[in-house]
Amino acid sequence: MKFSFSIENWFALSAGLSSKSDWQLWSKQINHNWDLPLPKLNKLPMMQARRMSISSRLAVEVGLELIENNKLDLAIFSSRHGELERTYKILTALNQNVDISPTDFALSVHNTASGLFTIIAKQKVPVTSLSANEDSFQQSLLEALPILLQKDKKVLLIDFDGMIPQSYQTIVHQLIPYYAVGYILTKGNQFTCQSIEKTSQSNQIDYPQSLAFLNAFLNKQQQFIIKGLSQDWQWTLNT
Repeated sequence: MKFSFSIENWFALSAGLSSKSDWQLWSKQINHNWDLPLPKLNKLPMMQARRMSISSRLAVEVGLELIENNKLDLAIFSSRHGELERTYKILTALNQNVDISPTDFALSVHNTASGLFTIIAKQKVPVTSLSANEDSFQQSLLEALPILLQKDKKVLLIDFDGMIPQSYQTIVHQLIPYYAVGYILTKGNQFTCQSIEKTSQSNQIDYPQSLAFLNAFLNKQQQFIIKGLSQDWQWTLNT
């Protein structure tokens, strides 16, 4: 599998990282304090934000930032764990034989962020919510290809995740508690990606795929590998 595309714009939010300049500095350093406060939301209405999980707030905020002056043809929201925190809260309530919050129940589905984005942004656009374990970002790129192969099309891709409940942390390793990173993708040859056999090469830091890509992108790496589950991904920046 080999494909190419270009990036028209990007934006991301996480602990202590609220602007492109913040992320530029982040890309130049090995260590970052992921316990810093999360950024303030500037575009998401407060009444909506109160009902949403932290990860969905960040994802929708990133989406609202990127759609300004843009007409989308597809929006893709990828998340390895989705609304796991809220789902775990529901399971805990069931185990304790107490009432389940109607809000928790209604907003526990994986496509919560994508659905709320289309409502808040008032965007009548096809939307996909996708999860593929550690490969969620790479698989969401493949999901975008049929649209990107057409002329003058734009795809919003947002990859995000939230905190893993304590009970699962012995099974799932997580470096970053909350993050959301988004890209406006277009047809082009700025980047070429090819699936390859698993390699012994490891990423310098155990970032999720979308942030590993952002780190290489901001550092203008000509070639880099992003680790996958059953295969790895060879990336080339075409200058």
